[in-house]
Amino acid sequence: MSRFLRIAAPRSVAIIDQPPAPLEPGQVRIRTIYSGISAGTELTAYRGTNPYLTSVWDPKSRLFEPGQESLGYPLDGWGYSEVGEVVEVAPSVRAGTEGAEADPPVQPGDVVWGIWGHRDEGILAAEQLRGHVLPPGVDPMSGAFVRVGAIALSAVLAADLGPGSTVAIFGQGVIGLLATRFAVLNGANVIAVDGIEARRNKALEWGAGHALAPTPQLAGDIRRITAGAGVDVAIELSGNYRALHEATRAVGADGTVIAAGFYQGEAAGVRFGEEFHHNRVQLLASQIGSVPNRLRSRWTVPRLQQTVADHLARGLVDAPSLVTHTFPLADAAKAYELLDTDAASALQVVLEFP
Repeated sequence: MSRFLRIAAPRSVAIIDQPPAPLEPGQVRIRTIYSGISAGTELTAYRGTNPYLTSVWDPKSRLFEPGQESLGYPLDGWGYSEVGEVVEVAPSVRAGTEGAEADPPVQPGDVVWGIWGHRDEGILAAEQLRGHVLPPGVDPMSGAFVRVGAIALSAVLAADLGPGSTVAIFGQGVIGLLATRFAVLNGANVIAVDGIEARRNKALEWGAGHALAPTPQLAGDIRRITAGAGVDVAIELSGNYRALHEATRAVGADGTVIAAGFYQGEAAGVRFGEEFHHNRVQLLASQIGSVPNRLRSRWTVPRLQQTVADHLARGLVDAPSLVTHTFPLADAAKAYELLDTDAASALQVVLEFP
């Protein structure tokens, strides 16, 4: 039997058995090694706050239509940070299908990263895994950070950072810390903001020049650090509306705020009649469904992911050091409860498969 994770209802997790499915032509079977749990999107499903639970996204009009739902409990197949070993390939993949490239995208024994959810095994089209093979010697745990790393990198690219830039990064969870590291590698001077001391310390370890707690004096402290100018740009990754407001206070005149968190419900604590209005702050959204508008002729989401994978393989980003807890799939309910109730002790929580 094969197992997968089901969010049966808000704050209710179950493990479901199902028979292994046969491979179709062009598919491969992957034995999962690790699967990272998202402390953002997945917790919105776990808590019952995800907008897809109460409305429908219309891709044509690009609007949410209230009063309906496109998802409903039970929710199966959640998880988007998987890594595993290819254990079976369909004959058509081994032989090369007509019109396809001669070399197969993957072979048995390859360790690959991708998206197939919290489950013992994934079945994907082989072509989806082209370029997803981790080099020999790379810690397989690194593969669980490619997708979240792409979210962080996209926000950094949207911020247009370079040597001498100043940036305040609000939220030093997994994605915030990855953004801090990418911003440092881009040559920016980083001020990291988070309420948890361990995360501030990690930000300093990864190259941030300053790491501040979100106190009432935060904007003034940032002004003092930047000789009164404020930062050039702020990246908000916590999904907290109060942090979004503080980000508008942190930037200087004509500064930019990149809103990259997954905000839930109505905004509370955001006052756009104050610094946002008087300093002519520009507010841009960053979301992994696409890349920053000015880069779309050259950048794609696959390129974002490949860039992250390359940085992980070269040792420029030590993502596995962000893992604080591992759980077997059978104990997934405990993993979600930990992330939901004790954010101060949990950073990246990973499901580990035997």
